[in-house]
Amino acid sequence: MMIRYKYFLVLAVIVYSLRLSGQEALSYQSSMIGNPSVTGSAGDGIMRISYVNHYPGNNYNLHSVSLSYDSFFPSLHGGAGFYISDEYLGGIVNNLNGGVSYSYILQASEKLFISGGLSASFYHRGYDFSSAILPDQIDPLLGAVLPSAETLDERGKTVFDLGTGFLFMTEKFFGGFSASHLTEPDPSGSDYSDGKLKRILLVHGAGDFSINKEKNTRVVPLAYIAAGKGIFSAGAGASIEGMYLSVNAIVLTDNKKNLDLQTGFSINLASLTVFYSYRFNIVSGENLLPFSLQHYTGVALGLNNVDKRKTIKTINFPKL
Repeated sequence: MMIRYKYFLVLAVIVYSLRLSGQEALSYQSSMIGNPSVTGSAGDGIMRISYVNHYPGNNYNLHSVSLSYDSFFPSLHGGAGFYISDEYLGGIVNNLNGGVSYSYILQASEKLFISGGLSASFYHRGYDFSSAILPDQIDPLLGAVLPSAETLDERGKTVFDLGTGFLFMTEKFFGGFSASHLTEPDPSGSDYSDGKLKRILLVHGAGDFSINKEKNTRVVPLAYIAAGKGIFSAGAGASIEGMYLSVNAIVLTDNKKNLDLQTGFSINLASLTVFYSYRFNIVSGENLLPFSLQHYTGVALGLNNVDKRKTIKTINFPKL
């Protein structure tokens, strides 16, 4: 029972907290994962590759990487794409997640476009306990030298999930809402409710305003709210974007009484965008000192040079 308790404590502190940290809701570089209706809404096909180092400087060995591609396809009357991501958590837990999404884009009026999207995905959680130290292995004087009497099950589990969302696009504003983890799958393989991926409702929106006559500099205010059973997070900020350089900042809060600040920049060179952001805790609900939450970096590469903006209303997503 001690091993089982320790195992679920690790999941509660690490896996569960990472999943609810707002990654999907905050980053428009991974927006297709949070809301499938944005699939293809940027028009040209874009491949995005990103890397996140969670809680840097603490040697927790928590990392995640992701790759996605989506584009608008006239023959499908909408967008289609795929994504795959991997979370490596302390050398013990590995979460592999991938899926496909489709959005149907409808022109409701001259300047209003509406998109509805669906996604189907899988989650695979695997374990490697070869480097784990269990309580009965610890000698009070010599340290972790004793053989363990416990046998840990390293079998992984794969589950499937669904998501849906809607998006509206006008000349100066766009926004949407989505529901993730509709099936509330349980990749932990346990009978505990905390092991399930909780259903999350997301509402997000942003504007797009030019601030000079040449219209090559713009300000993009944005906000989001994500909520579910025992889950709440919200954020608001802005991105100031020029032809080659963009800077951004967003303030975040949650139901754990945390207050965080995320700032970053991106460099834009033709069809290539390189981005980086850093998230820092300002006020901790656990009365801890301020600490670093993550480094987030990656690239976005436009692979198609076809002008689809004449076919549909497309979005210049904020570099955030």
